[in-house]
Amino acid sequence: MRFPSREQVKQIRNEFPKGTRVELVSMDDRQAPPPGTKGTVIGVDDTGSLLMRWDNGSGLNVVYGEDVVQKLKPEKTVKTICYGEEQVWDSRRAAMDFFFDAMLGSDGSEKQRYTNVYTKLLMGWEVCSDDR
Repeated sequence: MRFPSREQVKQIRNEFPKGTRVELVSMDDRQAPPPGTKGTVIGVDDTGSLLMRWDNGSGLNVVYGEDVVQKLKPEKTVKTICYGEEQVWDSRRAAMDFFFDAMLGSDGSEKQRYTNVYTKLLMGWEVCSDDR
């Protein structure tokens, strides 16, 4: 296996920023998700591999030069407002993943704020705030 140069890794990071949605074309691994599985890029490591969160729950990375994915067209953007901070997400899935993790890692009124946003994301709202 040939590792990419620093410039190639930089280019991969620009092409596949966190939150990019992809579909698996092929992966030569016994534990690979089936072709056609969709997922969200959560980062790119120093070897150019895509760190993944697959929709089926798998976390198997896409290995540079070995595995093949195709970028999906960006979904319609969604805006979240939590603690007065507005954020525009290119992927509803990325926003949902963020607020789900935030719900799990909090309690009390903080958990309620994250739950309010997450619930609105689930319901398909385009602007999701932490108010009731």
